[in-house]
Formats: sequence, structure tokens, C-alpha cells
Amino acid sequence: MLKTCGILLLVCAALGAAPAERSVRSAILAKQLGAALLEQRLEAIATRDPEAADRFVAALFFPDSQLLVISASYSSPSVLEQKLAQKNYRDVYLDLGTSQFANTSVFFQDMKADGLCDDRNQTADILYEGGASTIFDGDWKRHGGSQQDYEQRLAAVDERYSRLLELLLTELRGT
Repeated sequence: MLKTCGILLLVCAALGAAPAERSVRSAILAKQLGAALLEQRLEAIATRDPEAADRFVAALFFPDSQLLVISASYSSPSVLEQKLAQKNYRDVYLDLGTSQFANTSVFFQDMKADGLCDDRNQTADILYEGGASTIFDGDWKRHGGSQQDYEQRLAAVDERYSRLLELLLTELRGT
């Protein structure tokens, strides 16, 4: 009986010590995108957003450091289409960063390129949108709202970020 209890305690302790599963979908997608970019020896990727004719998405990747993802409208879509056709992804990224439609842009600064931060033990990530920034650091108390508000905002932003990452992954896998 003591041997059975000892084994049960060891199993419970091991389960308790297991790392928590990430609750953000972008965690898997950001890591997949980073791995695919490394595999293809690319530092950038870009594509058109199928939901809007003048909207594009681009990413710049710094291994083990950060993933920068921007989505914005662009006044001359044909210019970016030409750059996409030539696989000048970094140029598309730079053009979107200087877009005349800055108020339509969404910019994610994903530190560590590991998806949005959902835990205080991770490096914080930032969303820039319409002149405002939102920090995701897993510490809802610090942001002045309720835990439920923070988690809802994180879930909504993670869904948007995940969608952009999926578009980029699709483009990358097609190249």
C-alpha cells in the first residue's frame, strides 16, 4: 500500500510540475512561421490580405529575438503586387510601415517570436493600432481592468494575430 501511495504521489507531483499549455493560438503559429523562414533562409515574408483588395500583410523575422508583423492598406496595390511577384518581401514590409494609411495599420511586436504573451513569466508583446498601443504581459491587474476584460482582449487580439500568421504561413508554404 505504501509503495502504491508513493508512486501515486510521484505521478501527481510530475503532473503538477508540467509546464502549462499555452492558451494563445499564435504561440504555435509564430513558432511555425519562424521555423519555416529559417528553413527557407528568409528574413521576411509578405502577402495580400484576401479580405481587402488594398490590404497586405508582411513580417520581418529576427531569430530568437522577435517577429514583427504588420497589416495595412496601401494606396497603390499594384506596386506591392509587383514586389510580391518578385519576392521582395522586405520591401513590402518597409512600404507597409510607411503607408499613408497608418490609421488602418495593425503592427505586432512579438518578442521572442513565440506568439502573444499570456503568462507573466514570458517577455511582453505589443500591439500598435490606430496610434494606440496595448501591452500583453500576462499581468491583467497592471492594466486597470478586470481579469475577464484582459483575457477577452487577449483572445480577440490573438485571433487577429493568428489569422495574419496563417496568411503568411500559407504564402511561405506556397513559395
